[in-house]
Amino acid sequence: MCAYYSKIVGTGSYEPQVVVPNQDFTDYQFYKANGEKNVKEPAKIVSKLAEISGITERLYAQEHINTSDLAYLAAKNALESSGIDGESLDHIIVAHNFGDVNSKTHYTDMLPNVAAKVKQKLGIVNSDCVAYDILFGCPSWVQGVIQADYYLRSGDAKRVMVIGSDVMSRVLDPHDLDSMLFGDGAGAVILERFESEEPAGILCHKTVTDSVQGADFLRMGASYNEEVDEDRLFVKMNGRSVYKYAMEKVPATMDACLKKANVDIADLKQILIHQANEKMIRQLCKKLYSMHDRQMPETVFPLTVGKWGNSSAATVPMLLDHILKGKLEGHQIEAGDHIILSSVGGGMHANCIVYKHV
Repeated sequence: MCAYYSKIVGTGSYEPQVVVPNQDFTDYQFYKANGEKNVKEPAKIVSKLAEISGITERLYAQEHINTSDLAYLAAKNALESSGIDGESLDHIIVAHNFGDVNSKTHYTDMLPNVAAKVKQKLGIVNSDCVAYDILFGCPSWVQGVIQADYYLRSGDAKRVMVIGSDVMSRVLDPHDLDSMLFGDGAGAVILERFESEEPAGILCHKTVTDSVQGADFLRMGASYNEEVDEDRLFVKMNGRSVYKYAMEKVPATMDACLKKANVDIADLKQILIHQANEKMIRQLCKKLYSMHDRQMPETVFPLTVGKWGNSSAATVPMLLDHILKGKLEGHQIEAGDHIILSSVGGGMHANCIVYKHV
């Protein structure tokens, strides 16, 4: 019996042009959360964080480039590389966290919404192409894909583009050592409705939100340096709490999805997980395999965080695009392969998609 599923028919990404190596942070003066100056040598702080995170450099957007520009460039790349006409899109969903943050004033601009700006830049005049944003922390893009799947399976849409784009570099406190973890970027996918007798494409998905205990794990707050303008807010993270939450929720969410999709973990080709830091990614995947009493293959979790940093909503679609286009050595996804798309972040939220590549 035939049923409707959602499949990926196009991908694109854009890597910002400014490369920021770890060396650039050795001149920073870091402070603790309580406002005390961190007396450790900046070079040693940078070295330790690099050891834990695996990050050696990150990408920043140029001053004249904003979140909507990155999103547009990734979308343009997806349309051009797939040969799809933008006028055929029923929805453009842009996942981000801060809108267009002006590089000089640091004010956030979300009027019109980022998706509307992208639609305008693409020159799509079709009124039935609905453009809107989704704010869901780092898991925003995965959640956007889940929303797209609902549209496609219901029959209300035939083709949807989901973009993840963030310029994190403009919301970082230079006196907070966590600022070294983040970067900028954008990735896009085009999903299409298709009919199949066998389950394929997006097989299932799951999302959890735990705000009562986790809403403050990632938040906006004042600089750790009390001499900095107190009216300006920066991303603040309780790294230990985020790590603990991720270890509890992400493997459980992935496990629930695999069981719901009736996919054996032995048949899992790749886990494309939010690129927060290398240590956490490795431990999350290792825990999933231990739940199934299996040895984790070292090739199952591709990594880009070392060169790109954590670009929030953009990490998973950028990773997916590079693998599907053969740009990430040692990793490929072929027809019939089962993969996981998963993320975790501010809210706190965790989500997962099990996908069989078509």
